[in-house]
Amino acid sequence: MEPQADLALIGLAVMGQNLILNMNDHGFTVVAYNRTVSKVDDFLNKEAKGTKVVGAHSIEEMLSKLKRPRRVMMLVKAGQAVDDFIAQIAPHLEKGDIIIDGGNSLYTDSIRRTKELEAKGLLFIGTGVSGGEEGARRGPSIMPGGSPAAWPHVKDIFQAISAKVEDGSPCCDWVGENGAGHYVKMVHNGIEYGDMQLIGEAYHLLSSALGLKAAELGEVFTAWNKTELDSYLIEITADIFKFKDTDGQPLVDKILDAAGQKGTGKWTVESALDRVVPVTLIAEAVFSRCLSSLKAERVAASKVLTGPKNTAFTGDKKQFIEDVRLALYASKIVSYAQGYMLMREAAKEYGWHLNYGGIALMWRGGCIIRSRFLGKIKEAFDKNPQLGNLLLDDFFHAAIDQAQDSWRRVVSHGALLGIPTPTFSTALAFYDGYRTGNLPANLLQAQRDYFGAHTYERIDQPRGQFFHTNWTGHGGDVSSSTYNA
Repeated sequence: MEPQADLALIGLAVMGQNLILNMNDHGFTVVAYNRTVSKVDDFLNKEAKGTKVVGAHSIEEMLSKLKRPRRVMMLVKAGQAVDDFIAQIAPHLEKGDIIIDGGNSLYTDSIRRTKELEAKGLLFIGTGVSGGEEGARRGPSIMPGGSPAAWPHVKDIFQAISAKVEDGSPCCDWVGENGAGHYVKMVHNGIEYGDMQLIGEAYHLLSSALGLKAAELGEVFTAWNKTELDSYLIEITADIFKFKDTDGQPLVDKILDAAGQKGTGKWTVESALDRVVPVTLIAEAVFSRCLSSLKAERVAASKVLTGPKNTAFTGDKKQFIEDVRLALYASKIVSYAQGYMLMREAAKEYGWHLNYGGIALMWRGGCIIRSRFLGKIKEAFDKNPQLGNLLLDDFFHAAIDQAQDSWRRVVSHGALLGIPTPTFSTALAFYDGYRTGNLPANLLQAQRDYFGAHTYERIDQPRGQFFHTNWTGHGGDVSSSTYNA
């Protein structure tokens, strides 16, 4: 019998099942496979009953049902599990067949896998898939990268099942070579960390400084979702505040304040440090989760360490709420500006040809950070594809100008009232640092040269010429060439 299936998918957790059903809805025949093969039968007899989905109980059976070139997608745990499945699948494939990793893999692993599989005549795609369970079922954001020759063979499938924006454009397009897809997904997740922390700080300010209860907060966030902050995360935050537990009390008030993380935010910060890009907001968001996890220590410290005696805001309540909204908006602009700075540096290093406006479009729908705001980022890069920083775009420049008085008041009130605002504060500090022509790093360089002979450049000499001074008269005239501190 001639093979009939368009794609095989390995991994039948909720994301995998929902992607298969999504593909089926769009007319594609999918072979479902799982390492625990009983899950295949369970899926076919329950969720996939009545569909065109077919099952397989071995790698060989799975591949025998696929049209050529054979397309095999994995949705399994990142790391060794991906390599293990590749090792099982690759020996059975032919030149031009395609392996797709749809998990949250580290981009350097995707770079390595692309190279290794291409050396065997096979093609590889490492693709970010964002949107959670609902997105996978109804339309996720899909960010594929890897072997460019593979894209024409999966384009129709991926763009059909992806989310669509208002004009019908799919939230999926080719990102770039080798690890580009997973890199862009990593930065997406880092920005997601930042967005969530910013929203958390807005909640903390409104609840602690104004004493707003969950029901009132739900109304505030519902109103905010009709403004520039219109987004999935603001929408679900309003829903969360309105959700009642079985006793009629707000469930959010009963949830322990210790946040978890799976590593993609940390990867983003590590990549930023490697590339010397000041992605300060995402870093603070990651560290804020780390601090939240020290629950027992914080409770003990709260009984010993003191702060301001007055922790309630006594001014214009309505103005304070508006100030927090604008501070959140301005900080969000900085977060995305930093994320795009990081992608630009990585693209230079790896030779990726990233379409920055296209990335904003891919994030415009389906994914966790989807928002109205992303349409403005696409417009900025459509207008100027060589835009060096989002803050320099006319729209975002004007938005910051409008918001910054509120932003500064909020950060000041947070400090005066003892309410931590790490991402609001670092976003403002970055903005002020970025717009400052002269920073005190001249003193820092003098200090480094004083204690370590690390040299410095001079403002009255061309860039790239380095000087060393014998500051005490007791040191030598030889500068350091290998020691860095």
